[in-house]
Amino acid sequence: MNIRLLGATTLIAALATAGCATSPGYGGSGYSTAPSYGSSVCTDCGTVTRIEAVARGQNVPNATGAVLGGIVGAVAGHEISDKTGGSKGNQNIATVAGAVGGAVAGNAIQNKVQQGTTYRVTVRMEDGNLRTVQQTDLAGIREGSYVRINGGRAVLR
Repeated sequence: MNIRLLGATTLIAALATAGCATSPGYGGSGYSTAPSYGSSVCTDCGTVTRIEAVARGQNVPNATGAVLGGIVGAVAGHEISDKTGGSKGNQNIATVAGAVGGAVAGNAIQNKVQQGTTYRVTVRMEDGNLRTVQQTDLAGIREGSYVRINGGRAVLR
């Protein structure tokens, strides 16, 4: 009786495992989805899912350039007056003049740097991951464009 029970159990196990197997003609194409050696799968390519226009320097407070320029100008004015042998009064005047000049220059530099718009481009890569790059021009890229990420930029493919 043990032999019949062992035989029935073996038969049931064989049928169960055979039911889990898929033949090449059913349930799939029969081809491997993994890239083969020498295939030309682009690992840096994907489809643009979102483009967002961002003002340059939006995270920087407006007075940063003026404050930093003022500090640098004040130090420079004081040092120049100190090295040229000016009196204490002349050093103070040079420090104030340097601070004002530096503040004006720093503000102008910051405004020039913040002009324009940059674009935050989000790309769904072929492997399913999302990558985001920020660039100053789109060069024809739109949502849905197929692009390659090259050197931190999205480029039409």
